[in-house]
Amino acid sequence: MSPKAHAPNNHDDTIVALATVQGVSALAVIRLSGKDSIKIAQTAFAGKNLLEQQSHTIHFGAITDGERTIDDVLVSVFKEPNSFTHENAVEISCHGSPIIIKEIIKLLLKNGARLAQPGEFTKRAFLNGRFDLAQAEAVADLIHAETDNARQAAHNQMRGGFSQEIKRLREELIHFASLVELELDFGEEDVEFAKRDDLKNLILKIQSYLQVLIQSFDQGNVIKNGVPTVIAGKPNAGKSTLLNVLLNEERAIVSHIPGTTRDSIEDEMILGGITFRFIDTAGLRDTQDEIEAIGVGRTREKMKQASLILYMFDLSQTNSTEIKQEEDELKLLGVPFIKVGNKVDKANRFILRSLENQDFVMISAAQKTNIEELKNLILNQVHINTVKQGDVLVTNLRHYQNLTMTFDSLSRVLKSMDDGVTGDFLAMDIRQSLHYLGEITGEITTDDLLENIFSKFCIGK
Repeated sequence: MSPKAHAPNNHDDTIVALATVQGVSALAVIRLSGKDSIKIAQTAFAGKNLLEQQSHTIHFGAITDGERTIDDVLVSVFKEPNSFTHENAVEISCHGSPIIIKEIIKLLLKNGARLAQPGEFTKRAFLNGRFDLAQAEAVADLIHAETDNARQAAHNQMRGGFSQEIKRLREELIHFASLVELELDFGEEDVEFAKRDDLKNLILKIQSYLQVLIQSFDQGNVIKNGVPTVIAGKPNAGKSTLLNVLLNEERAIVSHIPGTTRDSIEDEMILGGITFRFIDTAGLRDTQDEIEAIGVGRTREKMKQASLILYMFDLSQTNSTEIKQEEDELKLLGVPFIKVGNKVDKANRFILRSLENQDFVMISAAQKTNIEELKNLILNQVHINTVKQGDVLVTNLRHYQNLTMTFDSLSRVLKSMDDGVTGDFLAMDIRQSLHYLGEITGEITTDDLLENIFSKFCIGK
């Protein structure tokens, strides 16, 4: 098999990809990285000899294929190790026409580059020691940040505060693990290089810090991924109308015919610096319509998975008994919910009076009445603080799981010491803790783990 067949796994070759958004734009940036990137760019560049230029310089010229000029461009040169990937790198700024981009990339491929895999530039930066794995993941978080809190959380992680603390804790554990394992070499003698009281105090200190990080995930997850908020209720309660009002656009079809919404419709908006993912669902009722029944089943699943439910009651059609029954069913889900009384403009005074002091927000979605009050109630359900520079928050599920497993492993170490377990088993539990911590920063990793992480990045990053 030829070397080309293994190209996607070869980190010595030169990769190329569009680094800016796909589609028509004023400008586009095409990125190359690899030991031959400057040489390959030079083969297509009519202008100064790029091989002779200093790092971090920009040069005007044209990309040409023989006698044919494709576009006038600016070429930025970065020489190893002073680049994002720590390799030779080139960025070509051209006009943002898709045909120009396609022709330039095709020419660079012909001259010796290959197409980059998703996240391969950042993967190379990690493999070349530019930053650790947690910082690499923060690059993707920063690109996809939709709020200032999400941007600041990702930026803090990119700066390495979280990683540095994890590495420091790991080094202290390594020291004690080494001492415990050293004791095993003196199995016939009664020696204790690792003072058990000192080890116990260290573990308690580490667990205390881990607990803070683990607890921060609730806030970090909201900041990064937003709050999935399901709009539920019986058919014709006004769910689609409310979605359209909240988003300020005609996102969902509104009809007086019950059962119009057969499947969930999702869209996002930012309230108070928090992303809410609103999900309009099929109305809850027993139905003989096979398709609508599937939609109702999906509604119930979405409600179980939600972080918040806006449950709508049609005040022009319902009564106190039905409201009580639906509220009891809601409580069984164990998901926070807001009771929304809709069509207040059509409700009779008896139903309104019966619902006083029952934690209802009364609105008219069609008339846009009390929508701001509803938004305030939604925000009050989510309590997060503004992320400041230097704050350490866990926003990544992988990190959260590894921190939790580390905490549990350290708990086993404490129990082993209390039970008088021999040093070899004690060392095993400490090493397991070190493994979980090392996976966070990439000090311990596998090809499968890296593939899983970087395959979720966009091509060109």
